[in-house]
Amino acid sequence: MANVSTAATGDRYTAEEIHTFLEDFYGEHGPGDFARKYGISPHLEEKVAANPEFDVLLCAQNVPASIDIGPVTTAQSAGVGWATVSTYWNGGSDKADFTAYVDLDATRPIQLLDVDCGSEG
Repeated sequence: MANVSTAATGDRYTAEEIHTFLEDFYGEHGPGDFARKYGISPHLEEKVAANPEFDVLLCAQNVPASIDIGPVTTAQSAGVGWATVSTYWNGGSDKADFTAYVDLDATRPIQLLDVDCGSEG
């Protein structure tokens, strides 16, 4: 990430910076190899490795038709920001949502901390 100014937020990533990161991370059809290798936390890396039959980062088993990132919420006291990630399937007629979490600490490279797939059905 190139010279992001976080002085106004006390060395914390802003909601706008997190939104941009998540848009870049997920792209149109899911994270690429670089994002999967360098854009996730060690905890999430372990979670991905423990679930080889399921794409933890997309909460799915297939590639979506498209992806949208919702508004970002930041909890400064908890040091975490999150947004709803909407994936669209079957040409965009089916939608699934999950939550992506990012560490706000700007002294570290921005990374996806965790993903909550929620409960289906």
